[in-house]
Amino acid sequence: MSNVKANKVVLVGDGAVGSSYAFAMVAQGVADQLVIIDLVEEKVKGDVLDLNHGMPYGESPSIVTAGSYADCSDADLVVITAGAPQKPSETRLDLVEKNTKIFKSIVGQIMDSGFDGIFLIAANPVDVLTYVTKKVSGLPKERVIGSGTILDTARFKYELGAEFGVAPESVNASIIGEHGDSELAVWSQASIAGQNLYDILNGDPERAKRIEEIFLNTRDAAYDIIKAKGATYYGIAMGLLHISKAILRNQNLVLTVSSYLEGEYGHKDVYIGVPTLVNRAGAVKIYETPLNERETKEFSHSVEVLKETTKSVDKLFN
Repeated sequence: MSNVKANKVVLVGDGAVGSSYAFAMVAQGVADQLVIIDLVEEKVKGDVLDLNHGMPYGESPSIVTAGSYADCSDADLVVITAGAPQKPSETRLDLVEKNTKIFKSIVGQIMDSGFDGIFLIAANPVDVLTYVTKKVSGLPKERVIGSGTILDTARFKYELGAEFGVAPESVNASIIGEHGDSELAVWSQASIAGQNLYDILNGDPERAKRIEEIFLNTRDAAYDIIKAKGATYYGIAMGLLHISKAILRNQNLVLTVSSYLEGEYGHKDVYIGVPTLVNRAGAVKIYETPLNERETKEFSHSVEVLKETTKSVDKLFN
């Protein structure tokens, strides 16, 4: 019998984001075992059957089952996508109180199982709920990770690639800060196929104006998608897959996940999207991207927005 330890992932939340993530994980064979938990048990049963029927055409076989919080006891990774969805008229921060209460219950039950792996959070407001997860779980900051601005960064790369006629992979640019309205683009470090973006824009005011529009389109993309079809799920599911692979395959990728600051960028005690080294041990190192004066002010503002919201969360623990 093989003594190689299988990668086990537990997904909590089988809504649009969760089921999209499960499909992507099975299609690429990232986990050896995938357990799905949701209050709507019939939906889970249906998805488990559907995913297992498609498994013969995936990259490698996975065991997909319906489960309970007890299944988290030996999980390597628990991904939480459960929570109240964002409505068309709401900001991500409007969801704070109701999703904090939901998360206190979910994380508490997971920890009661004896879980000692890594949390990956993808419910809004993600930075605040990642903070809540750390507070409830008591796990080290490296093992509590939020999806952060990984989707915003992907959207940004896509938009810039389309503008300059190159693949997104040839764009080096990132969105950092809150996954929300106070996020910022790190223009000073952005490059297209190795060329600094500021150098490319020099002497081209029309394109410079268009670039600013690209950031606004990136920041507000979720509102447009929610208005059009009710929710965003494919993009974030692919982002979660990317983070999961970085963890389970020990890839040492630097990703703009939501990480806990302990003095980096001059701030403390806040989860926020920043470039972070992600591997089998979790979010192990934050990289402090050089910011110009404007970007530094914008990042500080984003931190303050999240800290102000976190104050209301702390009251729910008292």
